[in-house]
Amino acid sequence: MDHKHYKRKIYLEDKPRMEAKREILEAFGLPLEKEVIPTSDALGRVTAEPIFAQNSTPHYHASAMDGVAVIAERTYSAHEQNPLRLKFGEQFCHVDTGNAIPAPFDAVIMIENVDFIDEDTIEIIEPATPWQHIRPIGEDIVQEEMMFPQGHILRPADLGVLLATQLTHISVAKKPVVTIIPTGNELVEVNSTLSAGKIIEFNGTVFANFVKEWGGEPKLHKIVKDEPEKIKAVLLEAAEISDIIVINAGSSAGRKDFTVHIIGEIGEVFTHGVAARPGKPVILGKIKGKIVVGVPGYPVSAYLALEWFLRPLICKYLQIPEPRRQTITVKLGRRIVSGMGAEDFVRMNIGYVNGQFVANPLTRNAGVTMSYVRADGLLIVPTNVIGYEQGDFAEVELLRPLEEIKQAIVFCGSHDLTIDLLSSQLKDKRTEMKIVSSHVGSMAGIMAIRKGEAHVAGIHLLDPSTKQYNIAYVNKLLASQDVVLYPFLKRKQGWLLPKGNPLAIESVVDVVEKQANFVNRQKGAGTRILFDMLLEDANLSPEDITGYEREMFTHLAVAAEVNGDKNGVGLGIYPAAKAMRLDFVPVADEEYDLLMTKGFYESESGRQLIEIIQSAEFKEQVEKIGGYVVVENAKPKCLA
Repeated sequence: MDHKHYKRKIYLEDKPRMEAKREILEAFGLPLEKEVIPTSDALGRVTAEPIFAQNSTPHYHASAMDGVAVIAERTYSAHEQNPLRLKFGEQFCHVDTGNAIPAPFDAVIMIENVDFIDEDTIEIIEPATPWQHIRPIGEDIVQEEMMFPQGHILRPADLGVLLATQLTHISVAKKPVVTIIPTGNELVEVNSTLSAGKIIEFNGTVFANFVKEWGGEPKLHKIVKDEPEKIKAVLLEAAEISDIIVINAGSSAGRKDFTVHIIGEIGEVFTHGVAARPGKPVILGKIKGKIVVGVPGYPVSAYLALEWFLRPLICKYLQIPEPRRQTITVKLGRRIVSGMGAEDFVRMNIGYVNGQFVANPLTRNAGVTMSYVRADGLLIVPTNVIGYEQGDFAEVELLRPLEEIKQAIVFCGSHDLTIDLLSSQLKDKRTEMKIVSSHVGSMAGIMAIRKGEAHVAGIHLLDPSTKQYNIAYVNKLLASQDVVLYPFLKRKQGWLLPKGNPLAIESVVDVVEKQANFVNRQKGAGTRILFDMLLEDANLSPEDITGYEREMFTHLAVAAEVNGDKNGVGLGIYPAAKAMRLDFVPVADEEYDLLMTKGFYESESGRQLIEIIQSAEFKEQVEKIGGYVVVENAKPKCLA
């Protein structure tokens, strides 16, 4: 069989996600298998049948206190004005907590309420009531009582009560075996030498751990090349040894995306393409009675697709409900555009500012794994909604605990590498805080403070008329608000250039004359404003610059673009050049300040933030990066 046997195939349909899910759940009919395992190893496992207590707990009448056991009926005459004396042996005996209560005694008096006259005689001034301070047989668990129903996920304390009734082995649901098959000629193992076009295969490990988390037993296959006969053989083999099959990549409509054809040839295809973004190119089918889930190679698409389709299959097999995430209502800090006809799953950063939750979208590129890792929540835009405006309220599913989100410092504004250092230092100080950052540029940072959507904004805006940083912009845009402009860093801006500076770039004039491929920052970024000022001072216009419209949102992104182009050039900070091993030609020393509300500045969180900035440890870490100086003994700048 050669590749020509399989012609490129477009999507069968944009099937609604829930319809696709319903179809495969109906087609998944494997009966639950059981296995008996030691109770001590059963954490997180699912009970396969109701579990009944083998013995009562306690299995004897036990003292609940340290004291003396008595016959309650013989103590009724005891009173403060009529103390009652009892003799050891016939009328009382000594007991400690947990001791068996010997017949005929039926009550315990706490040792604190007993007066010892001599070794064999006690005196009491209050009567006992029958069964006081005694744990009767079965007080905790009664023999033959149902302790857990079928479909219960066992927790640490559950194992304790099982063992307390001498259940040393229990019947649990066998974990469904999920074979994971990574495919692609471009994939290499993690310890391989990388070259252009080669990608480390890491999705398989992520998938395997999702399977473990959801209660399945993963079997990660080695990488399979994009050869139809090999893919077919592995799928047939997996159908024999698995309960569910996941195949990664080859689910789209490219020249080497054979998977849908092969599944259709040796089994049945239910769905090829769902109406969702990211995650559209999903294949759902069946081979020899085993459900196959084909997911895209892009990580975020794949992770979402597994949650939509694999997790429900595992839950159905284990006979447990699908978990649901907590949801909250957030105010949107930026506009979100969607398209009709498909659900959009937007990864969001969430912060708690001025008593309300504020959320901003992370990159929506399906290949940016860190956008999923850094996300605090998911905004699901329905198929009939074309998006949301800035300031709208919407519901999001939480990916992190609510309390963790509430403690976060919301940072918005110009990108700088030291913000990650600050967040790390906050964690090192064992505070509950972290920094949630959104790199949207200095002007957008100022507007976020103005609208009460951020705690802190990093800004470096040069006023061409005064040659001063930040003050004029804050005075103009936040004249009526009580804010603090805190001096943070002095840092160097300059030309980011390929190693050796092949075009000999020294100035903005050189950028034009050498026809360099410029990589710009987004509108409103301080670096963009500086570049525009350089153009103006040299009597040049944006039309003279090749690539002026090519915008990136961080200094590192600019540096990465320059790194891949021998004719590239960008304007940015020295640490970005250092990180990407680029040449750096200084252009200007700039002031990078932190803008915050006065309320936040004077809060405990603000105090801790400033304390860390001024610490010797933080300054040492910043200096190691290079190109920075933390402003010593900084005081807020004077504003109008």
